[in-house]
Amino acid sequence: MIDNNIKLNYKRIKKLLNFKIALIISLILFSCNEEIVNNSNDLINTVKEHPNLILTKKGVEQIKTQLGNVPLFDKTLAKVKLEVDAEIASGIHVPIPKDLSGGYTHERHKLNYHILQKAGVLFQILDDEKYAIYIRDMLMEYAKMYPTLPLHPQERSYARGKIFWQCLNDSNWLVYVSQSYDCIYDWLDKEDRDYLENKLFKPFADFLSTGSPQFFNRVHNHSTWGNAAVGMIGLVMGDDELVNRALYGLKEDNIKEGAKDNDGGLIKEVGQKTGFLANIEAPFSPEGYYTEAPYYQRYAMYPFIIFAQGLYNVKPELKIFEYKDAVLLKAVYTLLNLTDLNGDFYPLNDAQKGMSYYSRELVSAVNIAYKVGGNDATLLSIIEKQNKVLLDDSGIAAAIAISEGETQPFVKKSMEITDGSDGTEGGIGIIRNSDSGTEMNLVMKYTAQGNSHGHYDKLSFLLYDNGDEVMQDYGMVRFVNIEQKGGGNYLKENNTWAKQTIAHNTIVQNEVSHFNGDFETGNKYSSEKYLFDVSDPNFQIVSAKENNAYPGTELHRTMAVIKNDNFENPFVIDIFKVQSKTNNQYDLPFFYLGQILGTNFEYETPKQLQTLGKSNGYQHLWQEAIGLNNKPNAKLTWFSNKRFYTLTTLTKEKDQLIFARLGANDPNFNLRKDPVFIIRKKDTKQTTFVSTIESHGNYNPVSEIAKNASSNISEINLIHDSVDYTAIKITDINNNDIILIISNLNNSKNQKHILNINEKQYKWEGPYYCK
Repeated sequence: MIDNNIKLNYKRIKKLLNFKIALIISLILFSCNEEIVNNSNDLINTVKEHPNLILTKKGVEQIKTQLGNVPLFDKTLAKVKLEVDAEIASGIHVPIPKDLSGGYTHERHKLNYHILQKAGVLFQILDDEKYAIYIRDMLMEYAKMYPTLPLHPQERSYARGKIFWQCLNDSNWLVYVSQSYDCIYDWLDKEDRDYLENKLFKPFADFLSTGSPQFFNRVHNHSTWGNAAVGMIGLVMGDDELVNRALYGLKEDNIKEGAKDNDGGLIKEVGQKTGFLANIEAPFSPEGYYTEAPYYQRYAMYPFIIFAQGLYNVKPELKIFEYKDAVLLKAVYTLLNLTDLNGDFYPLNDAQKGMSYYSRELVSAVNIAYKVGGNDATLLSIIEKQNKVLLDDSGIAAAIAISEGETQPFVKKSMEITDGSDGTEGGIGIIRNSDSGTEMNLVMKYTAQGNSHGHYDKLSFLLYDNGDEVMQDYGMVRFVNIEQKGGGNYLKENNTWAKQTIAHNTIVQNEVSHFNGDFETGNKYSSEKYLFDVSDPNFQIVSAKENNAYPGTELHRTMAVIKNDNFENPFVIDIFKVQSKTNNQYDLPFFYLGQILGTNFEYETPKQLQTLGKSNGYQHLWQEAIGLNNKPNAKLTWFSNKRFYTLTTLTKEKDQLIFARLGANDPNFNLRKDPVFIIRKKDTKQTTFVSTIESHGNYNPVSEIAKNASSNISEINLIHDSVDYTAIKITDINNNDIILIISNLNNSKNQKHILNINEKQYKWEGPYYCK
């Protein structure tokens, strides 16, 4: 360690002396020419020391003075050092690319860029030259290989990479490696820098941009990564042309309007702006919601926030964190609020369940948001849970604040988050009720399509109880980075099942998905917010309309979470009103999770299973049982996570009650065997589905005692239903009533209403009445 430090210090002193000697000679030679001297001074003033991209010289100095005194930072540093040292000991591995996600070459190159980034910060913080040598030697191997590489042999992507099967992953590589190069930039000889930049970095940046315009010049998370990659290496090399290319896109790309990628997503739309700034403007709503939904917002947040940090450090005049009213910082808070009690993101649109704010992307985003966003102490509570920090200026700032006891709790509240660049394309209503020692969390989705990762699920919902799924959204059909499952990429069932409307908790008309499952049509429309009011913690309500999913049919869903002293826990009311010009069949699925305990209706199970339909997702459902109810209400009770749940729904004589299970026409076992309960109404123009969902009681497997295992609701009744108003009455087992009336056409908070129902007059002000 001492020898390495001596070598390192000698090398730095030598470079500094050479620079000073050259400077003195220049001043002597040109002292007679004032103009040239002034130009030289201008040039000298623009020289920037490295690192300056993410980790800065000032940050390194602060970190060194604090080593051993900041537990969370020291813990993270020790863990990273252990990981990187093990990789250095194993040698340098730069295989010829050939595999898809999950394969050896893919995972090896992915590990390489992560290790290179970490080795860079270790070199700066620990002054140990072995890390710089490792980075240089590996980059030299890449520089030798890169000019010889054709397009990746796997032809699955619309934009094939060279090191990876798609340009997206190549961009990942360059985003991380740019940070590594920045950390050893001043250590490297000019000859080595020139070689790396001419053989590797400049050709790499050109390939991702001018060489792959269909990838680089669009509004999508793919392009965000590409823009960030080109921009970050441009910042390190001092190449303003690359930085401007990243910020504003290519002026010419020869891409036809309406071109699509291999997922069916639009590459180019009429009048579309391009570049990093365009990718901030268009997909983000004013609150910072990214239209592709939380899973891909999380993925895109790393290039958004890390490139922004680089711009903030190197080009502060751009004021990037103030762009679009500081939307990138708002996006971090929005992401945190789009999580359940456990920190898992709501699996809306294409999403892998279990992804959470513990991901490396959110570690980076929260650290940076803390540092540049005003040191919000509530973010420290998230960082404490993440139990790691960035090894840079933001990480040390957060870790010091935590060690000094500055942490405040981050409280997730009920809120509405809008969609669309101007916030006018629907949104997501999030209701949380946690006053009773349990958190009932309702999420209703009424957004825009969500680009190519969107699903056909207008007015769908998810429901959580204490962080556990009660009514689920399937998410996506993909086993990320698991080679045996389609190379870790999207499987065909993602289109045939997960994106289809029947895979969600919303209405399906005539067994056809919303917008007939057509992306271009769906991409034109968003649902319409009607009502969102959480001012009363005991009664929180969200309501939205959808008038384009099925031409000639109007859908209006209202959901509320009610906390009432006559109920053990908060419960959900669901009113789904349908009005159409023609007679149709309507299916309303409820994707409950758990074991059925009982029903109040009889049903028949077939001797041989048949699929529920032939297409639009129905071909993947086995019909396990079907019931007809001769009572005004149907009840289904099930058991999950030591709790009991009951769905009570209003039914008519000819309504069918269908039990189905996922897994049909799935020869490769790509689908989970999830259950679903479907309420089917046939041959009707106008109808209203009314349901409640209760959480009640619990079961202790040790004492084997079940408490309050039955529903608290005696019956629900639709006491008025017209174009103008819908009114329901809920009666509990002790004959206590709750009346809820919705004004279907006027959502003004100041509008006064009078309605007579069963010889009783109701007066109220605003869009709803509840007592």
